[in-house]
Amino acid sequence: MRARLEKLWQERAPRERRVIAILAVAIIVLLYLGLLSAAGSARTRLASSVSTLAAQAHRLERDADELQRLRTQAQTTAAQGDLRKLVEAQAGAAGLSRALQKIDGIDANQLKVVFGAVAFSDWLGFVAGLEAQHVRLDACRIEALTTPGLVSVSATLLRARQQ
Repeated sequence: MRARLEKLWQERAPRERRVIAILAVAIIVLLYLGLLSAAGSARTRLASSVSTLAAQAHRLERDADELQRLRTQAQTTAAQGDLRKLVEAQAGAAGLSRALQKIDGIDANQLKVVFGAVAFSDWLGFVAGLEAQHVRLDACRIEALTTPGLVSVSATLLRARQQ
């Protein structure tokens, strides 16, 4: 193939060779300039993307710090707050306020609660919410009602000790 190209080149007149060489150089220069232009515009786009991504990363870091601060504050507040108010608030959040029949304080860290007809799944959600607030079941009695899925509950709740 190389010999064929050399033969073809030699068959051309010196003037044709010069024109072909100039055209080849011009094409190479144009291709190079096109690549430089594309690289420059891509670099500009990427530079603006980097600044946007850096701002988003900074905002996410601030949000993560705020979330951690709020979690710590909520745990401290729940651990130090009034247990009766905490249980009432959790019952309201779980949609069990109407079914809450009785709350008796045994001491500052222990309550006895009685619920009338509640959905068992709502009761489980209520208990899970209390566990997240460092309050656990100490004793519990659950009775099935005639309506499927409904139960009545008597429970003793105990606040976890601070360590």
